[in-house]
Amino acid sequence: MTLLAPATGSGQALLRRMSRPATLVALFAAIWLPLLAYVLDGGREVTRPALLIAVPSSLLLYLALLAAWQESGVARFGLTIVMFWILVAVSVPFLGLIDPNKPIAPFALPWSEKSGHFFPLGADLKGRDMLARMLWGCQRVLVWGISATAVAYAIGVMLGLAAGYLGGWWDRIISMIGNVILSFPVMVLFILILNYIGASGFNIIVAVTFASSPAIMRIVRGLALDLRTREFVAAAQTRGEGRLRIMLVEILPNARGPLIVDACLRLGYTTVAITTLTFLGLGLQPPDADWGLMIREAAKAALLWKFSYMLMIPALAVSSLILGFNLMADGLREMSLKD
Repeated sequence: MTLLAPATGSGQALLRRMSRPATLVALFAAIWLPLLAYVLDGGREVTRPALLIAVPSSLLLYLALLAAWQESGVARFGLTIVMFWILVAVSVPFLGLIDPNKPIAPFALPWSEKSGHFFPLGADLKGRDMLARMLWGCQRVLVWGISATAVAYAIGVMLGLAAGYLGGWWDRIISMIGNVILSFPVMVLFILILNYIGASGFNIIVAVTFASSPAIMRIVRGLALDLRTREFVAAAQTRGEGRLRIMLVEILPNARGPLIVDACLRLGYTTVAITTLTFLGLGLQPPDADWGLMIREAAKAALLWKFSYMLMIPALAVSSLILGFNLMADGLREMSLKD
């Protein structure tokens, strides 16, 4: 698999070095950790300077992945959409936008001026600027969606490796528990869990992890069952390497291609789930801007065509992000089939 390997030829040497997996992980960490800290801290000034590192890191990560994915225009187009929203998320505190929670002129139409403020995308029913709310709203969707998927993958991968490589009673117990959880519809599980433990960003991570990790476990288990019979695993066993090292160093890197594709798809599913749960009142809570909350608050006002922009703007925003993840997955799958 060469999903993370740079294409040779036209790219500069610097971009080729940046396209190495370790560099990509470091760049993503430089983006994600400051953004996560900023959102968890409630957007306070004390954590804002850390985002100054995330802005150039976003641009570098985008350029590095463009160089790495030259074989697929679909993957690069999806990457452009996703990285646009990530760049917005880390740079929006520095854009000088009006407070997204400040009421100014209720029901102001797009491209109008009221109360001394110009509304390019209009105002919602409470008079808050739709442009500011749309741009600020991507922060929480991205933070909780990607964090929830990452935690689900960490647990699902470890369980899948244990079931697939160790086998025996490990496989029987893990597979049995996973099959029981997978017998429930995912959205029903989300609703049951969040009804029980309450609605918050952290609890969304818990719900997504509980509902999604069994499916990830089954994918990893199937890959591990195949890879454990390969010669490089036998060689590692002959050298006396421990089970944990074999699973993490020998098997997991060789399974990364299908997992990266599935992760992109699962990010789209998680974004849909978070938006839906927020619309139902079980996800992210007001007053901070969030796409799901914007859709929920605009549901009644949008029944009139004149005010349908209140619903269409956040719906198009979340749809574009999901489209970006899906196009990345399709492009990466296309690249993997060429290898």
